[in-house]
Amino acid sequence: MSSSDIFIGETIGTAVLILLGAGVCAAVTLKHSKARNAGWLAITFGWGFAVLTGAYLAGGVSGAHLNPAVTLGLAIQGGTAWGDVPLYLGSQLLGAMIGAVLAWAVYYGQFRAHLTDPEIIGARPTEEGMVDQAAAPKAGPVLGIFSTGPEIRNAPQNVVTEIIATTVLVLAILTQGLNADGDGLGTLGALITALVVVGIGLSLGGPTGYAVNPVRDLGPRIVHSLLPLPNKGGSDWGYAWVPIVGPLVGGALAGGLYNLAFA
Repeated sequence: MSSSDIFIGETIGTAVLILLGAGVCAAVTLKHSKARNAGWLAITFGWGFAVLTGAYLAGGVSGAHLNPAVTLGLAIQGGTAWGDVPLYLGSQLLGAMIGAVLAWAVYYGQFRAHLTDPEIIGARPTEEGMVDQAAAPKAGPVLGIFSTGPEIRNAPQNVVTEIIATTVLVLAILTQGLNADGDGLGTLGALITALVVVGIGLSLGGPTGYAVNPVRDLGPRIVHSLLPLPNKGGSDWGYAWVPIVGPLVGGALAGGLYNLAFA
């Protein structure tokens, strides 16, 4: 697998993953969206289909890691060369940022309508226009479309949640095909991974929103901080380390567990 294959596959695959994942969050969240208030089931299945689409597109090109935790787990397991890891991670982060920008473009009108609605931003009209009454909130009213956040802010619990959820995800990926004939499950693996992501969202996603992927959170959070969104509020950088550290630890644990129990 060449460096260009890794770059192209991971950038495009991760961009599509985030476009569809952030897209379903925008669809459920924003005013004047036909899917508004569709709920958690829509979000979990939307993210599952996002993983399925991104993995199917990139699988034959780069192996469709689309997630630094998966890349780390595969490197520890021995399926990915350590020398390729930086390229995988850089391509994934770039793709995540592209996907977030594309999701914003798709819902541009809805973002503007949502973020200028006094009911949403807690603002009152003045002679100068709308004024946000919340003084620099930690998390703005649309940050959840781009990045994750905890329902109860407790850093140790939040990190443990992300570690456990990511360990389940990466271990499920590493063990694919152990009982299959030949070299593995092929494109069926993308479907299995997507269903695992749906299951994690339904079962383990409640506390933190289940990042389980550092660039899924970091890339869109960077984009949120840069986009010219009116009254967008803060990007909550004080929490940003949790969905980076937790998934990376989970990916490393999954790689180690695979070597101990399945290799």
